[in-house]
Amino acid sequence: MGECTKYPSLEDRCVFITGGATGIGAAMVEAFALQKSNVAFVDLDEAAAKSLCDRLEAETGRRPWFHKVDVTDVSALQGSIRQATEDLGRLKVLVNNAANDSRHSPAEVTAESWRDCMAINLDATFFAAQEAARIMSAAFDDSAAFDESAAFNESTAMGAARGGSIINFSSINALLGPTNMPGYVAAKAGIVGLSKALAADYGEADIRVNAILPGWVVTERQLETWLTPEAEADWMKQVSLKKRLLPEEVASLALFLAADDSRMITGQSFTIDGGRT
Repeated sequence: MGECTKYPSLEDRCVFITGGATGIGAAMVEAFALQKSNVAFVDLDEAAAKSLCDRLEAETGRRPWFHKVDVTDVSALQGSIRQATEDLGRLKVLVNNAANDSRHSPAEVTAESWRDCMAINLDATFFAAQEAARIMSAAFDDSAAFDESAAFNESTAMGAARGGSIINFSSINALLGPTNMPGYVAAKAGIVGLSKALAADYGEADIRVNAILPGWVVTERQLETWLTPEAEADWMKQVSLKKRLLPEEVASLALFLAADDSRMITGQSFTIDGGRT
């Protein structure tokens, strides 16, 4: 990963990332690790996660915290967020990145496949944010145990060491509406609205909620599945910046939204697509 801006406010800050073993998620795990954050992430790909943790431990001297978690299991997802807080310190940043962009025509969608699509692409974002907000909004002393029974309410809004940043990943597909992705597009559009709603709900606790809408990011998965030379040539005709959008460039935006430099930015959607939209 190339040189990027250093954010002193991110040092030793507990950051939790879903879907962090590969692709954009792995780039964010690395980016926060290089900021000397206390990075936790969950994924189903244990082999990729171990390889990433081994490499970053060798490079930085800090090993990211990893648990194998299916983010559609709400209890396991929220439990892992609580565990990371206990192990690494009070959660200050949540990045909801886990997703599945499988293609299906509308005729192929069943009630079960629709619910599965919403579970990973929308529901997990909400329930991770719900748990993160409980932690971020509670008055908390780093020398004492976190009271997980403390719910968000106005009476705790002025407590000590409060607040944080929740970053939700949407997609420019929510704006463009491509074919054969009705569930994914609906979920990613929902994340834009959800981010706006949660920004209003959690603002009194100094919790910021923003969305990132990437364009076609060149990851191994995209190269293996959809990003053929022909598709890429067509994409380059549609963007203003005639070069590939890389995971680390998306990670740089996430760093800014996590750092104190963006302390007055909330309820916003940030498109990073080389000028496609």
